[in-house]
Amino acid sequence: MRALRTLGAALTLCAAAWLTAAAPAAADGTDGKSGTEAPTEAGTSFRTATELKPGQQATAAASTGDYLYWVFPAAAGQVPEVEAELKLPDASSRHGSATWQLDVYDGLRRHQPCASGTPARRAAQQDRTVTVSCTLRQARSWSERWANDPLQGAYYVRLTVVDLPAEDLGLPIDAEVEASVRDAGGARADGGDMTPLNPVLRAGTAPGTDSEPPDDNTASDSPDDKGRDIPHAVAEPEDGWGSGWWSDRWVWTVIGAALAALAGVGGYTLTRGPRSPGRPPIGPGSDI
Repeated sequence: MRALRTLGAALTLCAAAWLTAAAPAAADGTDGKSGTEAPTEAGTSFRTATELKPGQQATAAASTGDYLYWVFPAAAGQVPEVEAELKLPDASSRHGSATWQLDVYDGLRRHQPCASGTPARRAAQQDRTVTVSCTLRQARSWSERWANDPLQGAYYVRLTVVDLPAEDLGLPIDAEVEASVRDAGGARADGGDMTPLNPVLRAGTAPGTDSEPPDDNTASDSPDDKGRDIPHAVAEPEDGWGSGWWSDRWVWTVIGAALAALAGVGGYTLTRGPRSPGRPPIGPGSDI
């Protein structure tokens, strides 16, 4: 009975420790929504990509054949997800099926493969809507130079049609795009840290002035540029690029502690051996 009580107490302590470690993870898993209005237009290139806050649903009216660009931030330990829905013209004005494609690039403009989702989908002539989606791998805070791991920073979304009848070019379409990030833990589990991949839009422009960007032949890291608020592709998330202090290492630590406690209780029970209840212990003052 004493062993069972000890085992129950150990399990209770481990459960309490696990809940304490997992609570910050739930608190960090916000959807990133803000009070700002969602964008109603899209950029036409990487440099003119429209900034999109995680959790916002952007809309854009465009023409079939246009390249539509958005950009959103993702911190280390988060999993970026993008979903886009296209409202197509009436079937009577179209001449066949078309394939729509969603591509996601990181701050270095490296194409990132989708871990899940349907990044390309073919819409038949009678279809009125088509939905494409892409879920990337978990963003990391550090990676080897040769790797193509997704890193913390800006992520570009490109939406376009890749195969359609030539007669359908220029037909009006309406696009709805939503980017979201979910906290998957492990924000500090990479064993390193690096500057977020967040490209500069206009290097060398001082805040609150009408100064022009420097010439292409001028070094951007001159002493005069230090201390200036240089605009980047996306704003830093509220919780920073580290996505909080919580890491999934906490969970494995708690699980290891629970297993160690169980092994200790089990070993003590096995090595103690049976004791006769009616036999008094032998000691210096006992009569033999």
